[in-house]
Amino acid sequence: MRILIAEDSVLLREGLVRLVTEFGHEVTSAVSDANALLAAVNTDAPDLAVVDVRMPPTFTDEGIRAAVLMRKQNPEVGVLVLSQYVEERYASELIAENTGGFGYLLKDRVADVEDFVRAIGEVASGGTVLDPEVVTQILVRSRRQDGLATLSPREREVLQLMAEGKSNAAIAGGLYLSAGAVEKHISSIFTKFGLTHDTSENRRVLAVLRFLGA
Repeated sequence: MRILIAEDSVLLREGLVRLVTEFGHEVTSAVSDANALLAAVNTDAPDLAVVDVRMPPTFTDEGIRAAVLMRKQNPEVGVLVLSQYVEERYASELIAENTGGFGYLLKDRVADVEDFVRAIGEVASGGTVLDPEVVTQILVRSRRQDGLATLSPREREVLQLMAEGKSNAAIAGGLYLSAGAVEKHISSIFTKFGLTHDTSENRRVLAVLRFLGA
């Protein structure tokens, strides 16, 4: 796998380079600012970009704004945001642009190297990996969206796990529910969101996008 790393901290950047290399991946570039990230994506054609949120010159949101632009210009490249901060609006926008090939993990909560490497593989293959804390903070922002206020507490729990990419079986196991109960909750969510059977798009994806404020 070809990986581009965009991280302004020299120690963390070099650590990520060594880590992914040890697991057999190729680092196409390791850059320290958003402009270099956008340039490297176009010249190196990586499979995945690991991006920090706050980068030079202002250290506010340059990294994640560059990631949003990158997804629009290079939708085939997976994006794994690795940050100390949650930028809810941009995270929602990144997911809305393309529901696959995206991840958002918090640095302080990545406790296992192998889990992180698995997350890289999942995002690069078109999957979605979201830290539960990221999902929670997006939920706080998106509760004002139409339809969410009508969900029961259990339905919101089910929808949050759907947004984390959990299958129905995993949701049932996590909430100690039967498979049938999970299906009923999901059906109720679809009804409250007005997502009927004749909706052309995938109803599960549309429900998650509504949840994330897309």
